[in-house]
Amino acid sequence: RMKIKVLLLIAIMAVFSGCSPFVDITKTAKGFYEPTNANDVEILKAMPDRRYIELGIVTVSGIKLRDVAKMHNAIRTKAAPLGANAVVLTNEGIAIGLLNVPRLWATGVAIRFQ
Repeated sequence: RMKIKVLLLIAIMAVFSGCSPFVDITKTAKGFYEPTNANDVEILKAMPDRRYIELGIVTVSGIKLRDVAKMHNAIRTKAAPLGANAVVLTNEGIAIGLLNVPRLWATGVAIRFQ
C-alpha cells in the first residue's frame, strides 16, 4: 500500500515537472557583484567582442513554444541578482515532452562586462 502511494506521488511529480517552465543559474564565479536591473540584462546569441567574466551557467527547460519572451524575461530575472549584464544563449532547441508536447530548452552563460 505504501509502495503504491509512493509510486503515485512520483508519477504526479513527473507529470507536473515535465510541463512546468524551469530556469536555473548555477553560480560559477567567485566573489560578489552588485545586482543589476533585470530590465537591463541583455539576451545574446553569440559571445560578445568585449571583455567579460562568466558568472554562472544557465539552464532553461519546459518553455512553451509561444513563450520565448517570457523565457527571456525569466532568464533576466534570475541573472540580475548575480550582477549579470547579459546572458549568452549558446544552445537552444525543442524537446518533445509528455503527451508529445514540444517545449523549448536552452543553455548558456550569465556574464558581466569588464
